[in-house]
Amino acid sequence: MKTNCLFLLLSVFFISCSSDSSGDDSSDLPATLYYPSNTGNFWTYDIEGTPSGRDSLYISNDTVINALIYKKFKTKNQPLGFYSNSLSKNGVRKSGDQLLVSGKLGLNFTDQFPLNITLSDFIAFKESAAPNEILGTTTGSFQQTVQGYPLTFDYSLTSKAIGTLASFTSPNTDVYPDVKSISVTLNLKITTIYQAPGLPISIPVTILPAQDVIISTQYYAKNIGVVHTNTDIHYQLASLPSQIQLPIPSSGSQNQQEFLDTYHIN
Repeated sequence: MKTNCLFLLLSVFFISCSSDSSGDDSSDLPATLYYPSNTGNFWTYDIEGTPSGRDSLYISNDTVINALIYKKFKTKNQPLGFYSNSLSKNGVRKSGDQLLVSGKLGLNFTDQFPLNITLSDFIAFKESAAPNEILGTTTGSFQQTVQGYPLTFDYSLTSKAIGTLASFTSPNTDVYPDVKSISVTLNLKITTIYQAPGLPISIPVTILPAQDVIISTQYYAKNIGVVHTNTDIHYQLASLPSQIQLPIPSSGSQNQQEFLDTYHIN
């Protein structure tokens, strides 16, 4: 069911160290057709897959980051969907026909390996993008210890325009005209240093060879915003020495779908 309470809706996703020195542009630019950004706007999503449930995403207030004004996004409860989770507690602003996200991206690659990525004006959407145009890319590295093993995570997050559809039929059979789609891909590598017992030897070990572990596709409908998100999570660990035991299966694969249910635009 769709409750079109007024005119428009939102969408966006992620991050990229894409430095933009222009100020907040509040004029009626093309991006506003895909991203209505008034305080009080909200969207609810039904989520199928892992995990499943329902998210309520809304714009709570303006916030200032590095002297620029952003819209602050929140969720009614702890977000379950990949899309809502990428915006919750983060700031979003428009610059020209681009949507930029700043804050922190919290992802659960697995329950044992939570990922926290800092975002700084990541280009999440660009209305004039050509098909296959790279919108934003950010790379980085961080460390965390799991069961005594010092793990290093090297990541690359990329958003890319896919194309424009005159009409899009969501997997739940809802139909939307004038839809633009983008993909967000997280490439991840995990390594550790293994200390041989009783020996002064440190051995570098690759836990996860570099691979695309998350691929998420979002569909933005004109005057509505993100109407559907499809996210695949897949990984395959390297063959590890028997001495290294980690609390994670050697491989995993899951899918999550987020469907727009109701929305309200001021």
